[in-house]
Amino acid sequence: MEWEGDGDGTDGASELVCGPESGPVAAVETGAVVERDRPGTWHARRIDSWRAVRERRIHASRSHAVALGPDTGGARRDCAWPGHGALDPADRGHARSRPSTVSREIHRHGGALTYRAAEADTQAWAHTRRPKPCRLATSPLLQQIVASKLALEWSPAQVAGWLKLEFPDQDTMRVSHETIYRSLFIQARGVLKKELIGHLRSRRRMRRAQGASTAGQPRGQIVDGLSIRDRPAEVEDRAIPGHWEGDLITGSQNTQIATLVERPSRFTMLVKVPGKDTASVVTALRTQIQQLPSALRRSLTWDRGMELAQHKRLTLDTKVSVYFCDPQSPWQRGTNENTNRLLRQYFPKGTDLSRYSQADLNLIALRLKQRPRKTLGFQTPAAILEAGVALTG
Repeated sequence: MEWEGDGDGTDGASELVCGPESGPVAAVETGAVVERDRPGTWHARRIDSWRAVRERRIHASRSHAVALGPDTGGARRDCAWPGHGALDPADRGHARSRPSTVSREIHRHGGALTYRAAEADTQAWAHTRRPKPCRLATSPLLQQIVASKLALEWSPAQVAGWLKLEFPDQDTMRVSHETIYRSLFIQARGVLKKELIGHLRSRRRMRRAQGASTAGQPRGQIVDGLSIRDRPAEVEDRAIPGHWEGDLITGSQNTQIATLVERPSRFTMLVKVPGKDTASVVTALRTQIQQLPSALRRSLTWDRGMELAQHKRLTLDTKVSVYFCDPQSPWQRGTNENTNRLLRQYFPKGTDLSRYSQADLNLIALRLKQRPRKTLGFQTPAAILEAGVALTG
């Protein structure tokens, strides 16, 4: 690979950084790094923080120049960038570091009298090796203290903050809350026992980044779904029959029942579904809805569960428009949520719902239809639905 420069192999925008035989070989061009994993294979990747890394480390050839300079101040200036010290214009191709960078390099490796370029370069490559063991893995005492505080239901942030106050002058006895979280959720580190996760307030088994989002990803997303905000006004005021709300009731052994509730009358239908996958649910709902007269097939409001991912097929087969609630907003289907609570009288949590046939579900739905409801002036859902259909012709 050839690099264009000023004739000496370098220029103001690119630099070849070479390490020992075991280290990476990279070329830096305006923040982009090209790294060679094996001879003849090059991979380009972006490192936004490369400028900071470049400021901290001095190339071996310039480290050697620093070591040769008998006058520390002169050596710093001789290795400085143009404009940061005395420099011959003919040496512009070899000057890249600020005087402060050179000064830190000298003090980092023993001072001006003991600085040696070869040793400094070897240490620099050693410090860049990853991964490094976390502080909890190298300090048994700190590990024990953190584990004891977590067992008392302290949060990682509380533990980290307390350590700063308890050991103000001991940097080795401090650890960030992020390190504690990583040590808990990445058990391969072998630092903190997995049982301590149960003492966290959330008790989640996996960690989700605060900024994580599924935006722009098809996974877990309803494609081309109509928002509940797009529903006609007649749905909201419950004036016209034929608008439904639906959901799944879940039992043990991963069994489900679909519930459909008509908004104006609270008329309820129960649908046996063989599985939670979208094909099974949509097929079962289609069969049930097609038995209704056309006047009662207007709209269906569902939550954002993926069991209705094939909502377009349901709409095409039944002529029922499907609307979806906002994320984490079950109250937007309040009628259905209330009915599901009533149904728990017949299907307690933990019940295996697969043992109920469609005929059994029809009998239970019939009981709800013939039960007077306070919200309906103690009329039955069946009577209200019949009156509503008669009015709309």
